Amino acid sequence: MPQRPPRWLGQGLSYAAIEHLPGRMIVLEGTDGVGRSTQIEMLSAWIESQGFGVVSTGWTRSALMGPTIDRAKSGHTLDARTFSLLYAADFADRLELQILPALRAGFVVVADRYVYTAFARDAVRGADPGWVRELFGFALEPDLVIYMDIDIDVLMPRILNGKGCTYWESGMDLKLADSIYDNCVEYQNRVLGEFRRMVDEFGFDVVNASGTRENTQRAIRRRVQKLLKEMAAERA
Repeated sequence: MPQRPPRWLGQGLSYAAIEHLPGRMIVLEGTDGVGRSTQIEMLSAWIESQGFGVVSTGWTRSALMGPTIDRAKSGHTLDARTFSLLYAADFADRLELQILPALRAGFVVVADRYVYTAFARDAVRGADPGWVRELFGFALEPDLVIYMDIDIDVLMPRILNGKGCTYWESGMDLKLADSIYDNCVEYQNRVLGEFRRMVDEFGFDVVNASGTRENTQRAIRRRVQKLLKEMAAERA
């Protein structure tokens, strides 16, 4: 099966040519603590073992904007619109300097989160969904979005055993409950709800991430295998 023509999620970047992108972009989406980083590490190593070059990218990993976002968040004073704009700037920098060059060079780009994270978080914070989608309309549509779904009862122990209930990941700016734990539960439930509403809108491939990391990885690899076969056929 030939690769579908690359396309933007919205208006795109008028100055960026995307007609020839022999690489593929795979996105792993999901809320905080679901285990994306572990799965991406395992997946990237497996893709390389299949003979493909891999470039990894992730939310707030722009050399230009990452430190700025960290400093802005440390003050606990960001409003929803500024929150969105900072993350959009981070993503734009990575799209131009990391994602598009890697795709042009034929690499598999594995993204830890994508614009859908902004759609979910910003909606929970009261931003207009149409405005957020237009803001991130310069994003390239991924070849595959794997959404790692999880039950809240399984998620919370993972969060507590990881970074814990930090301010932004708990949605403390929204003041949803009296305790940070209850606030975190309510916030994460709302984020999960937003992700689940996007499954049909954007055609997510859903993987149940409530089980072991090995089972989750096997499910992810089954979905990625098709893309690798397409790339191998194009090389032949």
